[in-house]
Formats: sequence, structure tokens, C-alpha cells
Amino acid sequence: MSAIHHPRHLSTSISSSTSAFLGQNNFNTRTQSVPLPVRNNGSCKCVATPSAEKTAYTTKVSRNANMAKLQAGYLFPEVARRKAAHILKYPDAEVISLGIGDTTEPIPEVITSAMAKRSNALSTVEGYSGYGAEQGEKVCLILFYKNSCQNPLLYRHVDSSSRSVQPLRAAIATAFYGHLGIEEDDIFVSDGAKSDISRLQVLFGSGVTMAVQDPSYPAYVDSSVIMGQTKQFQKDIEKYANIEYMSCTPENGFFPDLSKVSRTDIIFFCSPNNPTGSAASREQLTRLVQFAKDNGSIIVYDSAYALYISDDNPRSIFEIPGAKEVAIETSSFSKYAGFTGVRLGWTVVPKQLLYSDGFPVAKDFNRIVCTCFNGASNIAQSGALACVSPDGLKAIHEVIGFYKENADIIMDTFNSLGFNVYGGKNAPYVWVHFPGRSSWDVFSEILEKTHVVTTPGSGFGPGGEGFVRVSAFCHRSNVLEACRRFKQLYK
Repeated sequence: MSAIHHPRHLSTSISSSTSAFLGQNNFNTRTQSVPLPVRNNGSCKCVATPSAEKTAYTTKVSRNANMAKLQAGYLFPEVARRKAAHILKYPDAEVISLGIGDTTEPIPEVITSAMAKRSNALSTVEGYSGYGAEQGEKVCLILFYKNSCQNPLLYRHVDSSSRSVQPLRAAIATAFYGHLGIEEDDIFVSDGAKSDISRLQVLFGSGVTMAVQDPSYPAYVDSSVIMGQTKQFQKDIEKYANIEYMSCTPENGFFPDLSKVSRTDIIFFCSPNNPTGSAASREQLTRLVQFAKDNGSIIVYDSAYALYISDDNPRSIFEIPGAKEVAIETSSFSKYAGFTGVRLGWTVVPKQLLYSDGFPVAKDFNRIVCTCFNGASNIAQSGALACVSPDGLKAIHEVIGFYKENADIIMDTFNSLGFNVYGGKNAPYVWVHFPGRSSWDVFSEILEKTHVVTTPGSGFGPGGEGFVRVSAFCHRSNVLEACRRFKQLYK
């Protein structure tokens, strides 16, 4: 407000002590009165003066319109945010996390010792290495035999003419695809399957159409939106336009009715599925491969949980005849060896996979990898090499067995309470049905009343509404305590 005064002389006091801007100083802070002349207007009235608002500086760069299509936050950071808020609200509560699928058990010593050895070697002239091959490092044959723990899986892959070898690529090919016709140069070592999903989206570009299981791991849909493959989000049906959502429900055995699925360029398919825990059978995957062939589509097959399969369901899409002509497979050591922080995965792009013009997909993916990536950590690669040694494979199967026992305990608990429960047998996730209820409401109820974090099913797509995913990645004592609380809540 500004004031216009009656005609008289006024003295206005200006005090240096009232200015917070000046901060502490050594000046004399006594009030000083300074007479100021005031114009005589013959009247006094108050008028509003606009406040000076500061406007933030903006660039002239427009926001990526595709980013604006994304709905709220990415699922798992949102779960973490709500968990953090709950801890602030209940600081004395013992909060147990069965939500985000992060491993909890220590990495086996046979693996960490290999990483320690490699780390220590970097401090020597002989053992130091910098940039490696983006697809997986090459190691001098002499040093390889000296430092690689003498992994017998690798000997057949030595190139005696060049006196070099790509040990991890060769070891992965042998350990996971030994009789499937996958060769070491079909394999691209990376910092994890999630990163490779985005690199594959860059490979495909914005002009492709995409199909995804519903429900499914949200990275498939979000990366598709970011790449510009979709249209706007349709709030009435909770789906993005231009994505084919393949319904996977208890009624269809969590495998889509392909006769009702429209043709798309790319089909994302995860088995065992995250979040439902369902593993596709050989007959089902045979139908999927034939569907892709009939439509000229490419399958991106996420096998990140394949080693959790305990029956005769396929662990790789390449167990299906003809799959090398229509499929890419991505996987990771994250949920096998506790590498969620170490970060090491791989993607298989067979030579037989060709674009419509006959150009090999692998050549373009190699270009993407070389452009966007400097290669996985050499220390992490040494750890992965130890994972696929005989002792390493034994150790990671023991860790997987521990998590599967956790899943059994969780399944038994919810079954005893009368819920319909899915998954768990071939995956570290238990998919619990709360019919007629909002997933986020159930998530909030469980968190508020038991201090246990789960994951709302609707975060994995509209097909997940009414479900909650419960993760088996947790210490045994916490799993037992969480299940005790579940029984108390839902008895």
C-alpha cells in the first residue's frame, strides 16, 4: 500500500538495523532520523500497489511432449516416497519392505572375491584396464588364464589366431544357451536389463507399434511413451493409445488370447512374469513365436527371473524352434546373484534376426551400444564371470532357493487367509487378489495397519487393478514377521 499524506512536514525513520539483507555488521545500529520533504496533495487516501513478483528465468527450449504424456511418477519411486512418508509419520515403527523387488541377501563370497581380485589388480601395471569393448571386454589370453579363476566353461571359446577372448560373453553363451545355437557374439554385455530395454527402444525408434502384457513391468510402457511410440493417455480406460495391451488374467492362465491381439511391430513379453509370477509353458511360447512369425513382429523376451523356474517350462525363448528369427532376449544377474547394485546384464540378438529389408538387427544394436555405452564395469564383469563358474552357479542357486522358500511362506500365509494367490512357484513374487478393491487402497491399508510395504497391482497396468504384489526379497525373519502381521490384519 502507498500513502498520500495531509500537508505537513513529517520525519521518516530509516533504520539500518531492520535490514535482514545487510546481515551482521559492525556499523552503528542506532536509529537515525532523516527529515524528508513530502509533497502536499491536500488529501490522504490508500491505493493498492501491485507486489513485485519475481519470474523465474526460462529458456526457449520446449519440453519434450512425450515426457508430458507420462502419468504421475514412475511406480517404484512412488512406492518409496510413500514408504518414507510413513516412516516420518511412525518413526518408532518397524517397517518391513516386501514391495520393490530389491535383493537383500549377501552376494556369495565366490563372486565377491573375484571382484575384489579384479579390483586389486587394477592397482598394478599388469592388471590395469581402462575402456573395454562395449559388447563385453576382451582379455589378453595369457592374463586370462592367469586371472580368470580358470573357468572351464571358457576354454572352448579361445581364439588362438588373435590370442584374445571375450570370456563373459562366451561363458554366458555356454552357461545359459549351450545347446540352443546362441553364439558369444550374439550376446551384448550391459549394466542391466532395464538399461537394455531403453536401448532397444532407441533402436526401434518412434515409428513402431508395441504390445505388452497387462499387467507387466512398467519400464516397457514408460520407455515406449518417452520414445514417442504412443498417443495420449486415455484416463477412462487407464491405457495409452497406440499400445496393444495383452490381457493376462487368472481366467486365461496369465497368457494372452493371441486371436484377440492386434498386429504390432514389437511384442514385449516377460516370463516368469513380473508382477504375476506366472511362467509361460512351452506350448504357449510356441504359439507366441508363431504369432510373431505370422505378423512379422519382433519379440523382446525378458528372462530376468528364468532361474527361478522349477518345472519344465522354458527358461529361454530360444528353446522354441524358430525363435532366433523373431526374438531378442534380455536378462540380468540382479535377481540371481544380488547384482541390483553391482549392475550386470546381457541381451541376446541373434544373427538370424533381420529387418524387413534384410538388414541384421544385431548390427544396428551394436551401433546403439557403441554410441550410448562405454561398456559394463570391468569389476562387475569379473563378478559375473564368477557367477557362471561351477561354484558360482551353485552359490546363486542357493540364494535363489532361499528367496523361493520366502515365496512359499508368503503364499501359504495368504492361502490360509482365504485369498486367491498366484505366482510364487516359478518367481520371487506373489500376486494376491483383493476383488472389488483399489490396489492403492489395499497398499495403504496394509502399510497403515501392519507397517509392511507391498506394491499396488494397478502400477503394472490396468490389468493389475484389484491385486497386490508381495515380494519374496527379504530377510527370513522379516518375512515371518510380515506374515504374522498379515494374519493379524486379515484373520
